[in-house]
Amino acid sequence: MATPDIRLVPKTPEETADWLPVAMAAYEEARARAGDTAEQAAAGRRASEERFFPDGRLVDGQLLFTIMADGEDAGWLWIGPMEDPSNWYVWDVAVHEAFRGRGIGEATMRLAEDIARSQGATRLRLNVFADNDPAIRLYARLGYVTDAMHLHKPL
Repeated sequence: MATPDIRLVPKTPEETADWLPVAMAAYEEARARAGDTAEQAAAGRRASEERFFPDGRLVDGQLLFTIMADGEDAGWLWIGPMEDPSNWYVWDVAVHEAFRGRGIGEATMRLAEDIARSQGATRLRLNVFADNDPAIRLYARLGYVTDAMHLHKPL
């Protein structure tokens, strides 16, 4: 199967408002799967929303896109600078389940790199939870290297 035509389309404020609770719920669930208590996962979600969406709208400088694959909504990408504008971060990327396995994630990450580079970034960072094997393989294939590991042991 050929890789579809991939475009990143900026989300409108209305689309962002619809996306926010979905994406933040997925983030909270991922934190819980990674070992956070329910309280810690909820606090992490609140902190992210307060930092990046203080009034329900994305703060200036951050970029939020719908991933369009052959004209269909295939997921989302949220990227933006960290404190140092030469360091950009993939805050969230998701390909909807029905679109997985078609090269969309890889194409999206290459577009993210292009966008960050065009904004003066010299590094693009991201976090991936340890249970996300497909994403870990993708990032390794794209040349991302591990610069930190957090481990835990339930007691």
